[in-house]
Amino acid sequence: MRHLRFLPDDTNVDFIGWRYYAFAADGILLLIAIVSIAVQGFNLGIDFSGGVLLETKAAHTIDVGQVRAVVDSLGFGQSQIQTVGSGDCDRPPGSCVQIRVQRSGQQVVDAIKAKLGTGYTIRSADVVGPSVSQELFYDGVKATVLAIVLISLYVAFRFEWQYGIGALIATGHDVLVTAGLFSVFHMEFSINSVAALLLLAGYSINDTVVVFDRIRENRRKYKRMGLKELINLSTNQIMTRTTLVSFATALTMLPLLFFGGPALFGFSASILFGIVVGTFSSTYVAAALLLYLPPVGGVRTDDEVPSVPGAKKA
Repeated sequence: MRHLRFLPDDTNVDFIGWRYYAFAADGILLLIAIVSIAVQGFNLGIDFSGGVLLETKAAHTIDVGQVRAVVDSLGFGQSQIQTVGSGDCDRPPGSCVQIRVQRSGQQVVDAIKAKLGTGYTIRSADVVGPSVSQELFYDGVKATVLAIVLISLYVAFRFEWQYGIGALIATGHDVLVTAGLFSVFHMEFSINSVAALLLLAGYSINDTVVVFDRIRENRRKYKRMGLKELINLSTNQIMTRTTLVSFATALTMLPLLFFGGPALFGFSASILFGIVVGTFSSTYVAAALLLYLPPVGGVRTDDEVPSVPGAKKA
């Protein structure tokens, strides 16, 4: 049985030769993301903007769409309605729902209670103020930045410090550009969005480490090969692997994108966008940056280094 391949094994793409065009395209993406975040910020969801959280139970299976229409008719801004399935909520199934409303205050709780009527029992009601939600937002930002720094320190320890610098810039680049996606298209930025950025950081560094590991392996094999040729050779060798992994990951996100509803749309869309950005940055940010740092392990970067017999020219 033949293996599935999107690309031939003997690709010979001059990635380094095209790096200036890639830098220009990447610079435009970064500029758009930074300007959008600085000018219009994020469309913060209920998690980060405060609001009211209620859990209610009925004696019958609740029609989520009907409850959403009732809550939205109050004009309290963004709302999230979802079924809760624990404890006596299974008797009957779907008899409990959790209601989140972006407007905060006890008067909001009272209005929702009155609108739902006596057929619904409010089991809990929490009001989250803007100060608490803003603190949660900053904690999410800190967690993302800390994750990127720790990942880069690991790469620097696992390989060499030059690789750590490349990993730091590449991973930070991926997270920043993807965060810009939320700002540019005014997508809701919530706890799910922070989870998506952290997941993307892990995915991106995995791709970057694969590139770095192949570069290190080839550096030991072809000791006289210049760094430009070495990066081209290594990147071409893993192109099939990178393409298959990216394609498989994208397939897992498509059902969430189309059938996950509004709550998961931003999560899945950002991951799909991040797959493209992360694959791009592994070559044109992480690997190409090695050309502009002190020589890695004594590897020369000039183009005059004679090729090793049997080495694949790129």
